[in-house]
Formats: sequence, C-alpha cells, structure tokens
Amino acid sequence: MSDTDAAWIETALTSARPQAVGALLRYFRDLDTAEEAFQNACLRALRAWPQNGPPRDPAAWLIMVGRNVAIDEVRRTRKQQPLPEDDQAISDLGDAEGALAERLDGSHYRDDILRLMFICCHPQLPATQQIALALRIVSGLTVKQIARAFLVSDAAMEQRITRAKAKVAEAGTPFEAPGAVERSERLAGVAAMIYLIFNEGYSASGETAELRKPLCEEAIRLARLLLRLFQSEPEIMGLTALILLQHARSAARFADDGSLILLEDQDRSLWNGTMIAEGLALIDKAMRHRRSGPYQIQAAIAALHARALRPEETDWTQIDLLYGALELVQPSPVVTLNRAVAVSKVRGPQAALDLIEPLAPKLANYFHFYGVRGAFLMQLGRNDEARIAFDRAIALANTSAEAAHIRMHLDRLIRDSQPKPKESAKAK
Repeated sequence: MSDTDAAWIETALTSARPQAVGALLRYFRDLDTAEEAFQNACLRALRAWPQNGPPRDPAAWLIMVGRNVAIDEVRRTRKQQPLPEDDQAISDLGDAEGALAERLDGSHYRDDILRLMFICCHPQLPATQQIALALRIVSGLTVKQIARAFLVSDAAMEQRITRAKAKVAEAGTPFEAPGAVERSERLAGVAAMIYLIFNEGYSASGETAELRKPLCEEAIRLARLLLRLFQSEPEIMGLTALILLQHARSAARFADDGSLILLEDQDRSLWNGTMIAEGLALIDKAMRHRRSGPYQIQAAIAALHARALRPEETDWTQIDLLYGALELVQPSPVVTLNRAVAVSKVRGPQAALDLIEPLAPKLANYFHFYGVRGAFLMQLGRNDEARIAFDRAIALANTSAEAAHIRMHLDRLIRDSQPKPKESAKAK
C-alpha cells in the first residue's frame, strides 16, 4: 500500500467511525461487539480499498461489512442458529455500499451518533471514564495514545475503559431512538463531555502541553461533528465557537521555558486567524437565534478578546456584562472570580477584591482564587497580604507552569520591598 493510499484510507476510516460504530451498536446492542465488528471491517478495508478504490459511502461500506463479519461470527459460535430474515450474508469484495445505502434507514444516522456519544458520557460514569471511553469508542484513539495523554500506564487506562464499559452494560442503557425531551438532555450531556475533553488538553502546560494538544484537536473534531448533526442548535454553535477561539491562542500561551503567558501579554500575531474567523462566524450566527446559553456567553467573551488587536483595545465593560449574564444562567464562584478580572479593569482592584472576598470559603482550595486575590492586593500596594495569598497559591498549584507564574509575582514583591541603593555623594 502506498503512502497516498494509507493517508486517504486513514482519513476515511476516522471520519466514518462514529456513524459506523453507532449503527453497529444499534444493531448488536453491545459496545464490545460493535467495536470489534468495526475493527474487522477496517481490516478488510485496508485490503480491499487500495485495489478497488474508495467506496462512494465509506460509512455504509463499513457498516455492511462489519455487520456481515459479526453475523458470520455468530453463526460460527452458535452453530448456525437461525437469524432474522433480513440478515443476509453480503460479500464485501464488490461495490456493495450502493445497495446498502438504500437498505439503511437514513433517519437513524443522527440518533446513532448521538446515542454512541451519550453512552460514553453516561451520568453514572466519572468524568475521567467518560473522556477515556469517548476517546476510545467515538474517536478511535488507541489505549496507548489515551494513556500517554493522561500520563498513566497502558494497563491503568485499559482498566479504566473496561470499568466504564462494564458500568454502561450494567446500566442497561436503552437503544431506541430518544424522544425530543430526552434528546435535548442527551445533547447537553454530550456537549459537556466534549468540553471536558477540550479542557483536559487546554489545561496542560510545560512538557505535557504537546502531549495533550491532541485532546483539544479531537474535541474540536467532535464538536464539529455534533454541529453537522444539529445545525440549528445555537448552544452547539456556541460550544464549537468557544473551543475554536480558545484553541486559536495555543501557540502564544507558553514561553520557550514552558512558563505560562497571560492573555494580555501574548503575542497576538501567533494566534490562528483562520480558527478565529470560524469561531467568530459561529458565535455571530448563534446569537441571531436569540436563545442564549452558557456556551454562547463564554464564546462571546472569547470573541471580544479575539477581536482586540491589542490588549488595551479589549472591551472590558462588555466582558463584565457578559460575565454578569453568565452568573445568572450558570451561577458559580469560578464565574464570579473570572468576572472580577473584568471588574478590576473597569472599576479598579478594590471593587474586584470586594467582589471575590465572599468567595473565600467556597474557593479555599482553588489555586486561581489566591492567584487573582494576590494580584489585586499587589495592585493596591498591600504587599504583605499579597505575599500570603501567593504563598497559598503556590501550595495549591496543579502544574509547574502555574507555580512558576506565581513565583514571578513573588520575585517582584521581593524586589519592590528591598531598599533602593542611595546615590553616591558627588565629589566636591
């Protein structure tokens, strides 16, 4: 197989995976069986496609062949037990996807993929298992790739995925097409799972940033897939816009030594203009629906940052108002903490400090609370209190980049507290 063949086949298999695995899952009602059927179909594709050329509908071809292979396996293991009349064996050697396209129920396409995603973000699964299962089943990443991104052993990740599959099986998730209300609930859960995947990659720093960057890219791919399925859903537009606008800044977020660069200090020429343009177009389109939600509001905030060519051009007043709106639809001390940064730009550090002081009990173990509080105190000249806040922040730092950023503030406090050398007396 030539490199050219390998490239287009890999792209086709990756693109077709969610639909194919989703359809096979609907048919066999078992995750392991659906996944194994898809893998067997991929092996046959690797043999047949270089010779016969690409099928008109790769997903349909894979569904057909995967279902066929699994049915043959059932026949072998169950000693030729009778199968339903429509389960005829169809050869995968020819161009069979044309006939299959007429037999497949096209109305199931969206529900198949949504069901597949929903099963991966089942509410009984912890967030770490949701992400791992989605990356394995929906995205097709290998256990080794997922383990590397999460900095755990292959065996530990394999165990995590196996436990997740077992919980899904025990939960008895229904496979029928969901109704309108349930579909809306499922869609919200899927969106949250995709954003979790993105944040797992986006929150990485230093030497782990490059390892986890593929998680951001995969989240964007899944968000775009969801958007193709639900093209009129403004919150899915908002989610996709949000992660595009955030990821567009990735090349400017870290210095060569791995230290974190704050948004206002980033080299904006390094931001991805194409990604920003896509994100801005999506959030503008979402807002025209006049059904705002938390993803749209956050994307609108990110859009204001993206539109500012220089930090001083940032519309902090509008950002303050948007965070106020986000507090109403998604109340959270973290949202209020983020709003305080905008307040400090608009009304000064004292107003921002007054806003976050009541958050102390709820954010007692939150790194960013002490980092932000220390910054406000330092701006007010209350250096001793700032030093205490920064010391607490370092103790709670999750990464070396976070700790290094706080040490930079502490070094500045030390420099400012040292007496300046007296000028030498002029010679008479």
